[in-house]
Amino acid sequence: MKTGSEYLESIKSLHPRIFLGGRQVGLLEDPTTLTVVRANARVYDLARDPRYEETMSCTLPGGRRVSRCLYPPRSPRDLEKRAEMAVLTSQMLGTCNYRCVGQDALTALAGTTWEMDRDLGTDYHRRLINHLTWLQDNDLAVSGALTDPKGDRGKRPGQQEDPDVYVHIKEKSADGIVVRGAKVSQSGAIGAHETLVIPTMGMRPGEEGFAVAFAVPNGAPGLTYIAQYTPFTAERQLAPDTKYLGNPLYGQRETCIMVFDDVFIPYDHVFMCGETQYTGRLVGRFAKTHRMNCGGACKTGFADLVIGAAAQMAEYTGIQKVPHIIEKITDMIRISETCHACTVAAALKGREEPAGAGYYLPDDVFGNVAKLTVADGFWDIMKWAGDIGGGMAVTMPSELELENPETGEYVRKFMKAAAPAELRLRMAKFLQNWCAGLHGAGTWHGAGSPQAQKMVLYALTDLDAKKKLARDLAGIVD
Repeated sequence: MKTGSEYLESIKSLHPRIFLGGRQVGLLEDPTTLTVVRANARVYDLARDPRYEETMSCTLPGGRRVSRCLYPPRSPRDLEKRAEMAVLTSQMLGTCNYRCVGQDALTALAGTTWEMDRDLGTDYHRRLINHLTWLQDNDLAVSGALTDPKGDRGKRPGQQEDPDVYVHIKEKSADGIVVRGAKVSQSGAIGAHETLVIPTMGMRPGEEGFAVAFAVPNGAPGLTYIAQYTPFTAERQLAPDTKYLGNPLYGQRETCIMVFDDVFIPYDHVFMCGETQYTGRLVGRFAKTHRMNCGGACKTGFADLVIGAAAQMAEYTGIQKVPHIIEKITDMIRISETCHACTVAAALKGREEPAGAGYYLPDDVFGNVAKLTVADGFWDIMKWAGDIGGGMAVTMPSELELENPETGEYVRKFMKAAAPAELRLRMAKFLQNWCAGLHGAGTWHGAGSPQAQKMVLYALTDLDAKKKLARDLAGIVD
C-alpha cells in the first residue's frame, strides 16, 4: 500500500482540467485544491499506521493487505470496520474522506454486477473484479459520483429538454462507449486517480441510455471539473498562512461539478450499459451503504471534534463547571452516541446481498435511522457548540491582529479569559469552521435528504404486524 508521499508523487502525472472562482487552477498549485490532496495523503498514511491498520486496511486470501477503501465488505465484521474507518477519518481530517463514496459505489456494484452476470449472462462482474484487482495492486484513490443535475424535477430523464442533465450514453462503438452529461456535488474527484460513476436513480424501459455505470480516470479527455466556491474558498486564497484558518490543512469539504463532454470509456471500464431493471437495485444498495457510512459514522467523527472544541472553549472561557454548560455538552454526547449506535447496529445486522454473491450490505432500517438522526442531531450539536463558544466564533478579529503592533496589545488584553487570547482565537476559528461553515447543509443532504430516508423507513416498516400486536393485546379479534 502507498504512503502519503507516494500518493502525492503518483498524482503529479495527472492533469485535471479544474476551474475555481472563474479561472483554471492547477491541482497541486491552488491552496483550495491542495486541501483535497492533503486529506487523501493523510488517509494513505493512516492505513500504514500500525495503530489503525485493522481499521484502515484488510487482508485478502493469501495474506496480501489492501486498503479498506478498495474492499467490498464480505461479512458484518467488515461492515463494522468500514464504519469505524468513516469515524476515524472524520476525526483525523475534520473534512471528507474523499474515497468514501468510491468505496460505497464499489460495494453496490460488486453485488449488482454479480447479479447481472448470473441473470443475463453479461461480463460485468468479471470486468469489475479485474479492475478492482488492478486498483488494489496499485493502491489507487477512487472517488464516486452519483448525483446528476436532473434539470426539471417534474420530468423523467428522457423527457428533459436537454438530455445532458443526466449522464447518458451518446454512442457505442466496438471498443467502448461515449458519455455526456454531468455529476454534481461530487466530493474528491479532483484528487483521485479515478472516479466510479453510477446512475442517480432507478431507470425505466425506454431510458436505457441513462442506465450506465463506469470508471473514468482523472483528467480523461473531455472531462472538466468546476469546483465549488464559498467564503471559505476566498479566505483560503487570501490567507498569508493557513495556520490562521479553522482547519488549516484539510479545510472544508470540497466538491465540484464533473462535466462529461463526449468522454470515451472502454468496455473494460463499463459495468452497466442499458440494463434499466438493475438501476434501482444498484442505487438502493449504494444508498443503504452510504447512509450507514457517510450518514451515521462519518458525522459521529465530526461530532467528536465539535464536542471537543466546545468543551475546550468552555475551559478557555472559565465556564466548564457551570451546570447548564455540562448539560449541553452531555446532550451533544447523547446525540452523537445515538447516531453511532444506529451505525453499529446497521453493520452488525448486515446481510449478504444478493444471496450467494458473497458481499454484505448494512441493515436498511438502522442505516436510514442513523442518517435521519444525524440530519437533525448535527444541527443541535452545532447549536450547542455555538452557544458554548459564544458570539466570539463569528465576531472575533483576525488572529493576524496579534502580529499587528497597532492592535496586538489590545487584542491580547481584551480577548484573554481563563486562557490567553491566542488560544481562544485559534479555537474560536475552529468552531467557526463548523457552526458558521458548510457542514450543516452538507450533513442534511449528504447521502440523500432526510425526506428520502423517511420514505424508505416508512416503506420498510411492517405496520400490519405492529397493528396486530396492538389488536391482540387489546383483545380485538381479527
